[in-house]
Amino acid sequence: MAASNVNVVVITGNLTRDPELRHLGSGTAVCKLRVAVNSRRKDGQSGEWVDKPNYFDVTVWGAQGENCANYLNKGRPVAVEGRLDWREWEDQGGNKRQSVEIIANTVQFLGSRDGSGGNANGGNGGGFAPPQSDVPADMSDFGGAPAPAGGGGSEDDIPF
Repeated sequence: MAASNVNVVVITGNLTRDPELRHLGSGTAVCKLRVAVNSRRKDGQSGEWVDKPNYFDVTVWGAQGENCANYLNKGRPVAVEGRLDWREWEDQGGNKRQSVEIIANTVQFLGSRDGSGGNANGGNGGGFAPPQSDVPADMSDFGGAPAPAGGGGSEDDIPF
């Protein structure tokens, strides 16, 4: 039995530039992001902790890419889950080039649009407030009247 390969990447960081959105001839949206992620290490000589920035190119497809272009901007914190994709090509000078990028499955917008990163309590940490999103929720799957509270079903119904 052959071992299966795992190609999963999860990063959190800040956008280094505004998203770049384009559309293919088919109309499919493609959004390019660049995310900076800091690694911390202890400097051997000074004993101080230092940050080393790492930069990752991220590609986001379809409606999620359009949302990224509409709601994200430079400096905004994001969490990205996806897979690594390696590609190779020849440049105009005939030199072989290669790159590794992240193909996003999900992009979660962190912080707030205004960059304050605060919570619903003004960022003072006074009490719990659920995270708020500035992306409109797609409620189309929940059409019709809301389900009655309290179950209201027969005894044979599953209680959850």
